[in-house]
Amino acid sequence: MLKVLDHLEEWLITFLMGAATLIIFVSVVHRYGSGLSIPGVQDWLLSLNLGWAQELTIIMFVWMAKFGAAYGVRTGIHVGVDVLINRLSDANRAKFVVIGLGAGALFTGIVGTLGLTFVLENGAHYQFLTWFGMDTGDLYEGPTTPDLEWPTWIVYSAIPLGSYLMCFRFLQVMVAFIRTGELPTHDHGHVEGIDEENLPVDANYLDMDDNLHPHDLTHKQMGENGKGGKQ
Repeated sequence: MLKVLDHLEEWLITFLMGAATLIIFVSVVHRYGSGLSIPGVQDWLLSLNLGWAQELTIIMFVWMAKFGAAYGVRTGIHVGVDVLINRLSDANRAKFVVIGLGAGALFTGIVGTLGLTFVLENGAHYQFLTWFGMDTGDLYEGPTTPDLEWPTWIVYSAIPLGSYLMCFRFLQVMVAFIRTGELPTHDHGHVEGIDEENLPVDANYLDMDDNLHPHDLTHKQMGENGKGGKQ
């Protein structure tokens, strides 16, 4: 179960990004294609209603951002100012790192709880009771989105779900740091799937890889030949 959870963010973000890109592409092609006077095709395109595309992609990007934040906690790609922390001794640094991770877990847990309360009051509680055939009483049914006409509590569910996942990731990183003393790091210059070429120690980076320049020559520095720096 934990292995599946470890890749939850990647799968969800990949799906949302790919689907949103495809929907926007189709919507743009539909918009411009509808303006072309092509018999039959123009009428068919005009009969298609893609007015919901923009609203759906906005919702998808909101969900992508919330789960992307949890991914950032797990992989260590969030920006942090740690100049002062790194100047402390190892023991004090470890304490402040644990405090910082605990504060992150506390904050995201509070945001998740507040978000859950908002979602329940915005129609989710009413919907859950309806599904189970229970009396809804005076509960609020909740509004819907303008174009898709989805219950807005579905859209807002990204707040508690994403925040609780961030809270879990903070706790996960904190436990791993206490056990191993290591934090997740991310090389912003590394591209996944591309192996870096390790040059040999004696390689001369000044050599040009073409047929116009001499190869395998050692370029001496000033002062290595003769007296007074003359070569």
